Amino acid sequence: GALEGLLADTDKLTAVLTAHVAGGKVKASEVVTMTDVETLNGTLAIAVNDGTVTIGNATIVATDIMGSNGVIHLIDTVIIPE
Repeated sequence: GALEGLLADTDKLTAVLTAHVAGGKVKASEVVTMTDVETLNGTLAIAVNDGTVTIGNATIVATDIMGSNGVIHLIDTVIIPE
C-alpha cells in the first residue's frame, strides 16, 4: 500500500527520493567521520557503532559504488521523511 500511495502523490514521492540524495562525492572513509549529512530534503543523523554505519533509520550495507555522477552507498531500508 505504501508504494501505491507514493506513486499517487508526486510531492511525497519527490520528498522520499530527495531524502536519499546528498551533494558531492562522499566516500565511506569520509562518511564515518561525519555526524550528519545534508540531503536534498533535510538533514539526517549519521552514527557509527562497532563498524556499522547508520544514516537516519537505515544501515549502510555496501559502500563506494562509483557512478558517473557520484558515489552510491546502499542502505537496507527506504528513508521516509517526516
